[in-house]
Amino acid sequence: MTTLEPSTQSQSLAGEQGAGIVGIGVGDGPGPDIMAAATLDGNKVVTADGEHVGKISDIMLDVRSGRIAYAVLSEGGFLGMGTTLHAIPWGALTLNVDEKVFLVNLMAEEIKNAPGFDKDHWPLMADPRWGSSVHEYYRQQPYWMPTRNVA
Repeated sequence: MTTLEPSTQSQSLAGEQGAGIVGIGVGDGPGPDIMAAATLDGNKVVTADGEHVGKISDIMLDVRSGRIAYAVLSEGGFLGMGTTLHAIPWGALTLNVDEKVFLVNLMAEEIKNAPGFDKDHWPLMADPRWGSSVHEYYRQQPYWMPTRNVA
């Protein structure tokens, strides 16, 4: 299983907070740099300790800004019942195009303890307080905050 290695992880352009990309393979269609969101639904999510913790069920867009806000991780359950959902900030993920999985730089236990919700009780994702707490948990700067360009 591939883990996050800073030397092999593609870096986002300065000032951007998108997901990283690792691997030498190509994604479906024009990928891996630009891909249809539907091609990423169902991709497994693997933690830093190598555990498969669920699959991507949705990719949430911030319609006003035109940015990807979150990937929704579907964890556990059977036939959609008892499933816990987690909103993971897009910048906290790295797409491994060779293995077609997303890597998240947290341990499995941290994901299991992450703030979650169920399919019938979604949080108000546009609430900056909720979003800030989720980004803090995943050690990410909120995507709506201005970034510094590093020269």
